[in-house]
Amino acid sequence: MNVDKLSKRLERVSTYIPGGAILADIGSDHAYLPCYAIKEELASQAIAGEVVEGPYQSAITQVKESGLEERIAVRKGNGLEVLSPGEASAITICGMGGSLITRILDEGKEKLSGQERLILQPNIGAQFIRTWLMDEGWQLTGEEILEEDGKIYEILVAEKGEPHQPYAGLNEEAAILMGPYLLKGQNEVFKKKWNQELTHWRRIIKQVEESGNERSLEKKEELTRLIEIVEEALER
Repeated sequence: MNVDKLSKRLERVSTYIPGGAILADIGSDHAYLPCYAIKEELASQAIAGEVVEGPYQSAITQVKESGLEERIAVRKGNGLEVLSPGEASAITICGMGGSLITRILDEGKEKLSGQERLILQPNIGAQFIRTWLMDEGWQLTGEEILEEDGKIYEILVAEKGEPHQPYAGLNEEAAILMGPYLLKGQNEVFKKKWNQELTHWRRIIKQVEESGNERSLEKKEELTRLIEIVEEALER
């Protein structure tokens, strides 16, 4: 992967950047996404935020090598603290767990004006993000699921709006877990992901049944409920 050819997941993320955006890429690593967004004229300016020294230095080097120092600011800091309030019109947070992405958004929400587009790509735990978005008044406007190198990724796009609207007519518990747009579409990658989860959960249930302690029984009840939710959703 480089600034001219992104990974499949980041290339898909880039398609959701609104034209002429001031992009903030949080946890930017080598700043591949901001460099690509500027080169492809998807964004007018960009900010690459990184909290770890090594990736921060890598981002600085990449921006210099790309000749984009005038258009991309590389900043070191934790999450959204690298931004001024309302500074970015699009924010990407990619390649982290959903719980970490949620924490970054929650700890930095004073930096959000409500005019931004959030483009979020969790590796796991997308349901935590959906719950946070709903609680904070952000409306999911799109979702995508894709497979790359044997791993399945989800992309969530949100703007301030009517947070319950995408869930209308759906089992909200299932839609939070699986994604309202993904649930309606149910493509092959979606089905593969959730059938894999079902297999995994059934295996865990078998293990906890053999252990027989009280905590294991609680785990079994929790997983049995999840299995029922997912099986019913897949039968739609």
